[in-house]
Amino acid sequence: MKVVIGLGNPGKKYEKTRHNIGFIAVDNLRKKFNISDEREKFQALVSEKNIDGEKVIFFKPQTFMNLSGNSVIEIINFYKLDPKKDIIVIYDDMDLSFGDIRIREKGSSGGHNGIKSIISHIGEEFIRIKCGIGAKERDAVEHVLGEFNQTEQKDLDEILEKINNCVIEMLSVQNLDRIMQKYNKKKEISK
Repeated sequence: MKVVIGLGNPGKKYEKTRHNIGFIAVDNLRKKFNISDEREKFQALVSEKNIDGEKVIFFKPQTFMNLSGNSVIEIINFYKLDPKKDIIVIYDDMDLSFGDIRIREKGSSGGHNGIKSIISHIGEEFIRIKCGIGAKERDAVEHVLGEFNQTEQKDLDEILEKINNCVIEMLSVQNLDRIMQKYNKKKEISK
């Protein structure tokens, strides 16, 4: 079993913000796999699909970003999952240029409060896909809680497709090093 976790904040107010790229990516994956049902469980919106013989749960914590770990620990405990192998967390990263993605097997929170919350519950060893939202000179909170601008919006579909492909490979190919080599590059978005 794998759990693909997208981080974000619940509610209409946040749904199109940079901070919600994790939710947006999970919704995009659900769309790709024709998954329309979503139910509340483990303080999250949850849907599932059998993909290549393995149960995959798509998971969006509804605890607000800073308490994401409260939700994540519930599903890990319920299914007795090994965070090192069974979960993939998708979230925003201001330290990466917009459109870049980085895959990591472990590490610190890098100042991301959602990841900090998850680490406080399960430790630093879990697979993560960091999605670059770029940094601006303005206030960090204003930037992450701001909506994608027109230029970013144009590139968003291509970035989401890259995330889709990355997750699909993670679900089917067990060689994470090879996947990291492939995707941990500067963005290549067509203009």
